[in-house]
Amino acid sequence: MKRRFRKLLSKKRQRRIPHVHIKVQDGRFQVDGAGAWYSYWRDPYHLLLTLPWSGFLAFIVLSYAAINSLFAVLYLIGGDCIANARPGSFLDAFFFSVETIASIGYGAMYPRNDYANAIMTIEAMVSLVGVAVLTGLAFARFSRPTARVLFSRVAVIAPNDGVPALFFRTANQRRNQILEAQLRVYLLRDEVRSDGQFIRRIHDLRLMRDQSPGFMLSWLAIHLIDETSPLYGMTAEALVQTQATISVSLSGIDETVAQVVHARHIYAATEILWNNQFVDIIRHTEDGDRYIDYNYFHDVIPLALDE
Repeated sequence: MKRRFRKLLSKKRQRRIPHVHIKVQDGRFQVDGAGAWYSYWRDPYHLLLTLPWSGFLAFIVLSYAAINSLFAVLYLIGGDCIANARPGSFLDAFFFSVETIASIGYGAMYPRNDYANAIMTIEAMVSLVGVAVLTGLAFARFSRPTARVLFSRVAVIAPNDGVPALFFRTANQRRNQILEAQLRVYLLRDEVRSDGQFIRRIHDLRLMRDQSPGFMLSWLAIHLIDETSPLYGMTAEALVQTQATISVSLSGIDETVAQVVHARHIYAATEILWNNQFVDIIRHTEDGDRYIDYNYFHDVIPLALDE
């Protein structure tokens, strides 16, 4: 009997475990439902933070109307319990609820018996909690730090002082300082271990400079492909065959809001161009000044290969 119960319990648990569908597109692994606001119904707080602003405002309006309608029905159940209200009028009871929940108190309508006073007291408590919750949610949505960081559409592999290197660009679109900025780069690819086990392995790609005291304009990231690099000996075809991707993560402190901001980007194997280099975006004026021309930020040119 116990074994049978355990089998039934294990089957129920198996049914509850959802299947996660992973799609591969241009070397990028995409999980269905990842980051979608509608996938958080069991986590209301996270759902309300991830709702689009239009949905969040609609939620506030519908909740406000629903709560006032509920209390209007409660007032109507008590009969003629609101002074100067039309008997049986849902509109009068609804607007009296609005006056109560918003602490307006015009004085034209007021509770006339203990039942109405009890409902009014409950509604006042609901109002305090509701305002606190909505204020907290609105503040959490407004105060979330965001970074406007631009990454080059492609990465390139070209010689750097005679050593092959991986290059990509990033720029701060806000033109303010991101203090103590850090870049982390990872190589993700399919591998088969010595025991024949298939794994998706993550390798660290070390940069020549992975920190900056102040990130304001642009940043050219360089990873040397030497004997210690996971990219050493790989070709463009090998990157495609192993479903390789380059994952870039940038973090730092936004000096405007004094909070940590994050930005990330993924380069698929097809977005890594071999034997190309970025077009120089730094220009010099006749007065000796310099400026950055972001019109060429994503542009690359092929290298002349020695015959």
